[in-house]
Amino acid sequence: MSKAVWMFSFKLKKDVSEEEFIAATKKLHDEVVSKQKGFISWRQLLDEDVWIDLVTWETMEDAKKAMTAGSNNSTAKAFYSLLNMSSCKTKVLPVAAEY
Repeated sequence: MSKAVWMFSFKLKKDVSEEEFIAATKKLHDEVVSKQKGFISWRQLLDEDVWIDLVTWETMEDAKKAMTAGSNNSTAKAFYSLLNMSSCKTKVLPVAAEY
């Protein structure tokens, strides 16, 4: 099986600072996401005011299972409370090739 990537794009709520958001992301990474089966890496990109998170998993199955792993977790809820939820777009994509 090939690797898979979560691709999330979103904007922060107007009153959220970049520093606050990065701290919440690190906490979510350390306490929840990185502990899930198949986790490889999490990269964050910033295009003006749009954030793009790329989270890489060993398999598509791992990626799909991890999507709901933190749904009732207080750390995950704190992270999502910083996002403008109407701006969120999510895809789970298989990695076609790596070089």
